[in-house]
Amino acid sequence: MASVTMTVNGKAVSGTIEGRTLLVDFLRNDLHLTGTHVGCDTSQCGACIVHVNGEAVKACTMFAAEADGAEVATIEGQANADGSLNVIQQAFQDHHGLQCGFCTPGMVMSAAALLKENPKPTEGEIRAYLEGNICRCTGYHNIVKAIMAASGQDVSAIAAA
Repeated sequence: MASVTMTVNGKAVSGTIEGRTLLVDFLRNDLHLTGTHVGCDTSQCGACIVHVNGEAVKACTMFAAEADGAEVATIEGQANADGSLNVIQQAFQDHHGLQCGFCTPGMVMSAAALLKENPKPTEGEIRAYLEGNICRCTGYHNIVKAIMAASGQDVSAIAAA
């Protein structure tokens, strides 16, 4: 057993874990932050993406102990301070960038990481960035539109899929 302490969504948290505990399991089971989804357990789907020290990581591939002392951001921490949706979340809602919603937390966290790196990505850059995220419902078209809109770009030129 090991102790971990980290800051999650701006709050200091700690816990006692087994060394093999994955970050996604610590977040979901110990901290009850269930917005971070477990989709595949093999790092293929991107449903578990969180930010660790500002970098997007798949929480199913990282041990919780590796995040000891880190700043972790999950989907639960993405809303504005007043509880309203942030610009990315609002764009996903406005452009119907979700259907069943299972992949949405990972998509939003990926979009936030992309827009931090590249504030005005092209459609092709967005599609390339999302290669590590799987959505079985949407065909990605509206997800791409949502990310373009969140970046302040005109989405009318995006061709229908």
